[in-house]
Amino acid sequence: MRNQAIEANARSLTHSVWPAQAMAQLERDAADSLGLTLYELMQRAGQASYELARQLWPQAKHWLVLCGHGNNGGDGYVVARLAQAAGLSVTLLACEGSKALPEEAQQARDAWLAAGGVIHAADAVWPEQIDVIIDALLGTGLNRAPASPYDRLIELTNMHAAPVLAIDIPSGLVAANGTAPGETVIADHTLSMIALKPGQLTGKARDYIGILHNHELGLSPYLAAEQAPISRYDAADLTRWLQPRRATSHKGDQGRLLVVGGDSGTAGAIRMTGEAALRSGAGLVRVLTHEDNIGPILTARPELMVDALSDERLDQALEWADVIAVGPGLGQRDWAQKALKKIAASEKPMLWDADALNLLAIKQDNRQNRIITPHPGEAARLLGVKTSKIESDRLHAARALAKRYGGVVVLKGAGTVIASAAGELAIADVGNAGMASGGMGDVLSGIIAALIGQKLTLLEAACAGCVAHGATADAVAHQRGTRGMLATDLFELLWQFVNPEMIQQ
Repeated sequence: MRNQAIEANARSLTHSVWPAQAMAQLERDAADSLGLTLYELMQRAGQASYELARQLWPQAKHWLVLCGHGNNGGDGYVVARLAQAAGLSVTLLACEGSKALPEEAQQARDAWLAAGGVIHAADAVWPEQIDVIIDALLGTGLNRAPASPYDRLIELTNMHAAPVLAIDIPSGLVAANGTAPGETVIADHTLSMIALKPGQLTGKARDYIGILHNHELGLSPYLAAEQAPISRYDAADLTRWLQPRRATSHKGDQGRLLVVGGDSGTAGAIRMTGEAALRSGAGLVRVLTHEDNIGPILTARPELMVDALSDERLDQALEWADVIAVGPGLGQRDWAQKALKKIAASEKPMLWDADALNLLAIKQDNRQNRIITPHPGEAARLLGVKTSKIESDRLHAARALAKRYGGVVVLKGAGTVIASAAGELAIADVGNAGMASGGMGDVLSGIIAALIGQKLTLLEAACAGCVAHGATADAVAHQRGTRGMLATDLFELLWQFVNPEMIQQ
C-alpha cells in the first residue's frame, strides 16, 4: 500500500469534468476540429505519460509497462517505445483479447514491435528489478469487475513496491462514478487525458488515484469553447465567490441567520453550526434551542444570541431572519416536528440538515428556496433506497435528490457532489479522511448558511461553503495529520478560506 496525498492538490487541474460515456465523442469531435487523427492523439497521450514518469522518477532505469487489449493499452505501447528509445530497460506485458485491437492501438503495438520491442504474455514472470510500473490495462470504459488476467496483474501491481503511474484512470476504477467493483490499481499518480472524469474525483477515487494530473493533449482551443456538464471546484475558486468586503459594510449587510435545533443533550451540534456561521462572516446569528442548552452555548460562544425555542419566539425569529438553518441536534420529537412545520411555511432561503432531513424523508416536499445537505445514509432515506445504492453512483443520486426535493443538494462524502434542480452539477475537490468525525456536517451547515446571508445564491453558497470547509480541513491535516481531527479544529484556520485574499500563494 502506498501513502496517498492528504494535501489539497497543488497542481493546475482543469475545472471541467465530462461524463466518461461522453469522452469518445468528445475526443473525436476535438480531433476533427483541429485536423488530428486519433492515432496522433494516442501518440500525444503516450508522450505525456512518458514525460510525466521521467519527471517523477528520473532515476528509474527499468520500467514495467502493463498493456490491456484496448486504447488504454495503445497508450502503454507508446510509452514503452519512448522509454526504450531513451535507453531505459522496458518489460512489456500485454493482455490478449478475443476481438481485434482498435485500429489506433494496433498501430501503436506495431510501432513498438518495429522498434525492436518484445511483447510478453500477461502471465509472464516479472523481472526482479522494477523501478516504475505503468498501468495501461483498463481505461475509462470499464463498468464491471476486472476479469482474468487483468485481476491478477492488478493484484501483483498492488503487492509490488515500485511506484505506479496510471494512464487516464487506475485499472479497475469506474470512470463514470468512482466505484471499484473488483481488484483496482492503487496508483501513486494518475494522468487524466483530455478532460477529468467524475470517477477520478468522487466515490472511491481517492483510495486509488494518488495525485491527479491532467493533460489536454493540445485540444485546449476546442475544449475551451465547450460547456462541460460538470464543474470541479477547489480552494483556488474561492475568490470568484468571496470578494473583500467594502470598508463601510456593517453587520446588517452580512445577513441575519436563524439557527434552530439542539434538543436536550445536543447543545454541541447547534453551537458548532452557530459558531461556524459567525466565523464565516454572518452578521448576526440567533439560536433557538432547548432551554437546557442556553447556558452552555452562551458560555462557549457569547457572540451568539441564544434563546429557548417556543412558538412565540420562533414566529418572531422567522420574521427577523434573512436566512434559516434547521436540523443539527433537532431530534424527531413533537417539539422538533412542530418547529420544522412552521419553518417550512417560510419563503426565506434556508438550509436543512441532520434530523430535519430525517423528518423530510417522512413528509416529503419540493421547494426551490432550500439547500439540503445529506450524508449518504440520509440520502438513502430521502430516496427510499439502500446506502450502497447512493454510493454506487453519487452523481445520479444527487441529481435524483434535486429533482425530488428541489433547490440545491449537497451530497456529502469524499468528492462532495452539489446538484441543483435546474440541472447544474459540481464536485468539490477538497477534503480528507480526517473529516470522518462527528460535528463536521454541523460546521458545514453553518458555513453555507452564513454565505447565503452574504448575498450568494443557493448554488454559489453550497459550492463555496463546501470548498471552504474542505480546504480548511486540508490545511488542518497538513499541520497535524488526519487522525484525531475535530470539527472545531477548523475554526482556527477557516478565516483564511472565507477571506481568500489572505491565502498564501
